[in-house]
Order: sequence, then structure tokens, then C-alpha cells
Amino acid sequence: QVQLVESGGGLVQAGGSLRLSCAASGSIFVIMGWYRQAPGKQRELVATITSGGSTNYQDSVKGRFTISRDNAKNTVYLQMNSLKPEDTAVYYCNAETVLRRKYWGEGTLVTVSS
Repeated sequence: QVQLVESGGGLVQAGGSLRLSCAASGSIFVIMGWYRQAPGKQRELVATITSGGSTNYQDSVKGRFTISRDNAKNTVYLQMNSLKPEDTAVYYCNAETVLRRKYWGEGTLVTVSS
């Protein structure tokens, strides 16, 4: 059974930092990543990373967010620096298997106050 367990969300002031973690189990995941959904908006990609370490970022977070993963622990991280109020959203962990099946975590709330 696949499980994705997220942690690290919370309240932070603008300009601050947070680190999200997502521990996955139950399969081998070729791509892991983070998406977010702000109130009244569609879910959007934040960043992804392959098992080989290739990364992809949404333009608005480039230079501020860093995604990384520990393949031995099946864990993906999102280091978020220089946070802005517009980064406020529920952040969801996503993991994709070799067979292209996607799994989602339950989400963790990040609130950035101005």
C-alpha cells in the first residue's frame, strides 16, 4: 500500500523559510514532487525531481525553492526561502511510479504573513 506522509508546513512571516518533507512508501517512485493549491485556484506544479536528480521548477519559485530527495529513504524535500504571501497554499506531495501511476499526500498548509 502506497503512503505519502508530509510534514513541515506552518505559519511564517514574509521573507522567512520553511522546509517540507514527504516520506513515501509502498513502491518505487521515478518522479517525486510538490504541487500547491491556493484558495480559489487550481492545483499547480511547484517542483519535481527524478530519481536521477533532474529537477523542474515553476518560474515563480526559481531561485527561492530547492527540491531534493533521498532515494534510500524514499523522501523528497522542499526548501522554501524568501517566502512571499502569494506562496500561501496547501502543498501536496506527489509521487509517480514506473508505470506512471500518481499518488498524492493529504497536503500540508503553508501560510505566509505579510
